[in-house]
Amino acid sequence: MSEDLLNRRYRLVGKGAPLFYEKPLHVVRGEGVLLFDADGNEYLDAYNNVPVVGHCNPRVVEALTRQAGLLNVHTRYLHENLLDYTERLTATFSAPLDMAILTCTGSEANDVALRMVRELTGKRGIICSNSTYHGNTTAVDELSTMFRGGKSESPNVRAIPFPETYRPLNGLTGEALADAYVNEVQAAIRAFEESGTGFAGMLVCPIFANEGLPDVPAGVMPRIARIVREAGGMLIFDEVQAGFGRTGYMWGHQMIGVEPDIVTMGKPMGNGHPIAGLVSSADIINAFRSRVMYFNTFGGNPVSCAVGLAVLDVIQEERLLDNVRNVGAYVAQGLRELKQRHEAIGDIRARGLFFGVEMVSDRARKTPSAEMANMVLNRMRENGVLISRAGPFDNVLKMRPPLPFTKAHADRLLSTLDQCLEAVAHV
Repeated sequence: MSEDLLNRRYRLVGKGAPLFYEKPLHVVRGEGVLLFDADGNEYLDAYNNVPVVGHCNPRVVEALTRQAGLLNVHTRYLHENLLDYTERLTATFSAPLDMAILTCTGSEANDVALRMVRELTGKRGIICSNSTYHGNTTAVDELSTMFRGGKSESPNVRAIPFPETYRPLNGLTGEALADAYVNEVQAAIRAFEESGTGFAGMLVCPIFANEGLPDVPAGVMPRIARIVREAGGMLIFDEVQAGFGRTGYMWGHQMIGVEPDIVTMGKPMGNGHPIAGLVSSADIINAFRSRVMYFNTFGGNPVSCAVGLAVLDVIQEERLLDNVRNVGAYVAQGLRELKQRHEAIGDIRARGLFFGVEMVSDRARKTPSAEMANMVLNRMRENGVLISRAGPFDNVLKMRPPLPFTKAHADRLLSTLDQCLEAVAHV
């Protein structure tokens, strides 16, 4: 059956459409943190941040079906759901982030954010990191440096090295390292101004998820935020992966203590239902809307907003932020213990229920091993646990399970990872 599906997929959507794992998985059902394939096999989902409150969460499903059976329409009519949801959503932010624009996807949200900063600054230049992805619209695709060797082909985008302490820029440490990353931002701003493009803003993930979840030099992000604003630019944080409780804070920027001008969000917002958007200040959004006639036919429709409200209800009422902090610390400690036993682990990163395990062929030299990472994740899949990989060398095992992940689930993840690391070490 899976082979037939694979061939049909190749014929209908092309071989270039990406799939996970060397042996693609045919999933037919989800429940909580579990997925089930067509043969009835169970898999622990330790990767998907989309079903943030669990696959097929009954409260989310009920909210969706109830509203779908009543009314769904675009937002050029009045409806309470849009207002109720926006009010609840913005209440999770600090002032002045108090107004929202809703879309259907994170790509759209980032696209609107770019339009916003360019319209309001009158400039075009955007700074991003050299190993990132923020979506697939034409404008946002220019920032997808993880697919282009760390560079952008657009004169309107400049990619700088992402801040990290594991493979630090120029081998620096401490204050000198922080200074080096700040200097990269300043150099990019100068280059934009000298070219006549002008500097509009900076778009990054606050926890640098696609970059492999690196440990960032102390104090560097507040300094960068200040420099961006002093240069007349705006700071955009892409919270598609960092937001909705993933780090143990509702928003990733709250964890790092830096408030952006615009926050974009997507996948987890609807637990798999397509709803996304951005939050900013009333001053910024009203200024944008006074100049641009922006609308989105399905963004903020009654069904999507009902789903979004249910997601917020579950996060709050089931105290999932507490669970993220507790279980996240438990997993992080378990990963550190695995590092003591497995030389192939070069580094451990943890942000709530988001983990990165750097795979290396030589720990002392920090030699990245994409081959080892690939073998581990495929062996994990064969043993019923789903993870992925990320980072500029594609060698960081990436784990970010749904937020109802328990310590029992964590034990299964850690024991399976232990077994698979031991097995591939002897291949």
